[in-house]
Amino acid sequence: MKLVKIGSTNFKKLVNRNSHFKKRVSESVKKILDNVRLHGDDAVIKYTRKFDGVRLRTKDLKVSETETSAAYQNIKPEIVNTLKAAMENINKFYRKQLKKSWRTRDKDGVILGEKITPLENVGVYVPSGTVPLVSSVYMTVLPARIAGVGRIALASPPNKYGTIDPYILVVADLLKVDEIYKVGGAQAIGALAFGTKTIPKVDKVVGPGNIYVTEAKRQVFGYCDIDMLAGPSEVVIIADRYADIKYLKADLAAQAEHAKGVAILVTPSKSIVKAIKKEINEGFIVLTKSLKEAVEVTNLLAPEHLQLMIKNPRNAMREIKNAGAIFIGPYTPVVVGDYVAGPSHVLPTGGTARFFSGLGTNDFVKSSHVMSYTKKALDEIKDAIAKLTTIEGLPKHMESVWKRFE
Repeated sequence: MKLVKIGSTNFKKLVNRNSHFKKRVSESVKKILDNVRLHGDDAVIKYTRKFDGVRLRTKDLKVSETETSAAYQNIKPEIVNTLKAAMENINKFYRKQLKKSWRTRDKDGVILGEKITPLENVGVYVPSGTVPLVSSVYMTVLPARIAGVGRIALASPPNKYGTIDPYILVVADLLKVDEIYKVGGAQAIGALAFGTKTIPKVDKVVGPGNIYVTEAKRQVFGYCDIDMLAGPSEVVIIADRYADIKYLKADLAAQAEHAKGVAILVTPSKSIVKAIKKEINEGFIVLTKSLKEAVEVTNLLAPEHLQLMIKNPRNAMREIKNAGAIFIGPYTPVVVGDYVAGPSHVLPTGGTARFFSGLGTNDFVKSSHVMSYTKKALDEIKDAIAKLTTIEGLPKHMESVWKRFE
């Protein structure tokens, strides 16, 4: 691992590591999106052939019930129980997060409140490379389902046989996903955002993906909503001299399994640095003067995953302001959050934990402000309205109040 000095150029690069999309990628994605918007299914089929090497017909884009049923024959039966157990943990977590409508009434009869409404249509993108990202299905679909989303459409790139991995299909079926489409990449994001003859448009697109998928999400924002712009997976581990070296090595090595994953060890312990530096090839070490400084550095880094491998983690956690998910103690490696703990593993990366949160039910609802005034209550505030509308030069606004007292 590379030792990085606080305040150095390399340290500043770590703090400002958020992906800056290349002009070539941006232009390529724009061309794809423009074609999908103008030519719909034809463009989707064209890019599926070009990028995935698969020839599909329009009628093949949507996964059939027969294909979904057949998927159960191609998985290990015991995995279904494992999936159900993980999903139950996620259910328990997000049931507690649900936001509810509310209202208040004062002595003059004024009612103020907030009406919470689930989104009607959501698109979930699930990447599929050399291995199926099964966990990404339930980590994205379940918060939407629990929030009460009316229709959930899932898009995932087809394999060389023109099908979607059976494990992805089975999980989507268990979660009662309404529609599944064999389409990946920027063209999938465009199809979900703009709609085609076969793929109806959605109000929001969520889910991880490569740089082209992420750039496509950035460009369709406004046509629909998106969850976040996620980059490569990352972990910061704060460790003191009490941390178990074996656990640190294992957790840093686990992060290295992710393509372009970022692993950063922050520690005030020189003995930890000495033990780890030459053992792990990938990643960075930041040596701090104290545990307090380690926390300050971590808040600057604002990591996706933060592990607290220190003697009194709960004391340090009070000072943590920026982290997508916090894993406390030696027996809570990031992998438990990746698969079974309950909170979604769709988290802000690249320092965006400063202003983004992990995916949750709140991402799948919208709020409407509610107001109701009595005549008496309106009478009491009409002079204040008159003064403010005069300042802003909007007399017709005030007239709408005066009319009610003629």
